[in-house]
Amino acid sequence: MSSTIEDRRRLFQAPPAQVLVAPSILSADFGCLAEECRSVLEGGADLLHVDIMDGHFVPNLSMGPAVCSCVRKHFPDVPLDIHLMVEDPDSFIEPFAKAGADHLTVHVEVTKDPAATAQRIRALGCSPGLAINPETPLEQMLPHLEHFDLALVMSVHPGYSGQSFIPEVLEKVRALRERFGDGLRIEADGGVSPKTAPSCREAGYDILVSASSVFGSADRAADIAAIRG
Repeated sequence: MSSTIEDRRRLFQAPPAQVLVAPSILSADFGCLAEECRSVLEGGADLLHVDIMDGHFVPNLSMGPAVCSCVRKHFPDVPLDIHLMVEDPDSFIEPFAKAGADHLTVHVEVTKDPAATAQRIRALGCSPGLAINPETPLEQMLPHLEHFDLALVMSVHPGYSGQSFIPEVLEKVRALRERFGDGLRIEADGGVSPKTAPSCREAGYDILVSASSVFGSADRAADIAAIRG
């Protein structure tokens, strides 16, 4: 596990020798969150994914910076991947950076000035990512990716865990991988399981976020290993 801030943030910038698995704590038992996080990390997870929802951009409300801060306190060396599914991402960047985020992903659908947002994220010491929903044309994302380290191609409609994987998004992933080669991280979020992970890896995803599959598994280590491939 990475032990320095620089190492943690580099994880989102340079593709590794293997696919990374990022359990989303959205599906963890919040009554014992530290134990839940420890379970998946001991089971082989590379980082923790934190889904932030405001009840406006998506029809659900999840958690705030305080949860991120608590996870950072319990796991000071673990990379924290914050996914801002919010209507006004710029207002959330600094609070989450201060709460211990290593990486912050914003959505192209609502980010007014992606280049400026990416610059602000970097200035606060985090790496920036840009997300796109399944129904949004890839062309809306492409002009801005030069400013970001990571492209998150949503593989479900954002807002809830436990949805079925949308295979049509794989064409976007293939197009991104063909265009950027190894120069861009590409993250999957939604419906990732041992069953869907092989097609994700084949298309070019190199960070696989999994929520209900991992946290709902009777053998989390086996699930993580199967997703990694």
